[in-house]
Order: sequence, then structure tokens, then C-alpha cells
Amino acid sequence: MWATLLEKLMQLLEDVGLFFVFLGKVLKKSFSKPFRWNLYLYEIEHLGVNSVPVILLAGLAIGMIFALQSVVLLQPFQAEIGTGAAVAVALAQELSPIITTLMLIAKNGSAMAAELGTMRVTEQIDALESMSVDPVHYLVVPRIVASIWVFPVLTMLANLVGSLGSYFISTTLYGIDAASYVDYMFNVLKTKDIAIGLIKSVVMGFMVAAISCYHGLHVSQGAKGVGEGTTRAVVMSSVAILVADYILTTIMRPIFFGR
Repeated sequence: MWATLLEKLMQLLEDVGLFFVFLGKVLKKSFSKPFRWNLYLYEIEHLGVNSVPVILLAGLAIGMIFALQSVVLLQPFQAEIGTGAAVAVALAQELSPIITTLMLIAKNGSAMAAELGTMRVTEQIDALESMSVDPVHYLVVPRIVASIWVFPVLTMLANLVGSLGSYFISTTLYGIDAASYVDYMFNVLKTKDIAIGLIKSVVMGFMVAAISCYHGLHVSQGAKGVGEGTTRAVVMSSVAILVADYILTTIMRPIFFGR
């Protein structure tokens, strides 16, 4: 038993080491020529523009659901007017970055891992290397750069539609005064609340793309390996962004709020 545990621990440490070596290569290649702007733009469209519908739906649903829960909690205190502020702050700091990232892991992270994994097992990546084309520079860097750009934009979109969903629920179903609702929300919501969420989304975008591409490039054993690599990419990305969210919140709260 101890031998098995030690073997698994050594394998884990080896995987972590290989991942950080991969990250170092990605950072180095990100500033190397040629800059393939056409690939960057293609990935921005593929990862960002094509993800707008799912983010609209997820953001709207989260905003409406959270408004329903908040109104019920605030009604006994006659503080329903604070629903908009509570939803807006929660969306800006936590819910929008997390929900957006989880949706994009399911849609884009899995696709990155599966696509690169298929290229690996079908020897397309070996063909690129034989033509002196660096797979990390050609396949990975555009995906990471695009993710860093599109995750914050989609997070802002989730903030907007989530707040609109909360406004609709609060003013239509519960009869909260619309002008007071909006005025109180903007008095409470600060620029730094939005900034915290955007910083988180940038970090999470980098993490999702890097983890997904790493697992895609390191698959083996044919179709079975592609499936297992994609699963690992989704699971590791999901766990990593939750851990990163806690760490970033712990670091940024004293910086932005002094407590």
C-alpha cells in the first residue's frame, strides 16, 4: 500500500513539475515572433463570440435566481430595496467570474483538450514539429491569449444580464420601486467590486486555457487517452479556479477594502 501511495505521489510531483515547465515555455513563446494575429482573432471569435449565448443564459438565470432568494431573506427586515445592491455586488465579485469560467470550461476547455489530444494521437503535432513549427507557439499561445481577452468581457456581460434579470424579478414580481432599486444599487456597487471580478476572470482565463492545453498535448493511448485527458482537463480546471478564487479573494480584499 505504501509503495502504491509513494508511486502516486511521485507521479503527482512529476506532473506538477512538467506543468510548470510547460507554463515557462508558454510565457517565453508568448513574446516570440512571429505574432500570428489571424490565429489570435480566430480564437477570440471561436472562444468568445460563439460563447455569448450560453453566457447570456447563465448570467440571466443566476441573476434572477439570486434575486428570488435575496428578496425572501430581506423581506422580514423591510429591506427589499437592497436586493439589487446585494445581487450586483455578489455578481461582480464572485458569481459572474465563477459561473462564466465554469461555463467556458465546459464549452471551451473541454474542446481545447479534445482538439489538441486528437492532434497528438493522430500525429499532427509530430508533423508540425517535423516542419520546425513549435506546437506551443502555434497551437497553445493563441488560445491562452484569446482566453485572457474574452473571459473578462464575458464576465462583464454576465454582470449586465444578471443585474437586468434581478431588476426584472424585483420590480415585476415583488413590486419594488424601480427608481429606488437602481439608485440604491449604484450607491452600493463600487468600481473596485467590478475590478475584483475582472482580475479574477483574467487569472481564471489563463488557468483554464493553460490546464486544458497541457492535458491535450500530453494524451496517449488513442481515443481512450483523448477522453481521459479531456476529463482531467475539465476536472483540474474546475478545481483550480475554485482554489484560485479563494486565494485571490484573500489577497485582494485587504488591498481594495483594507480589511
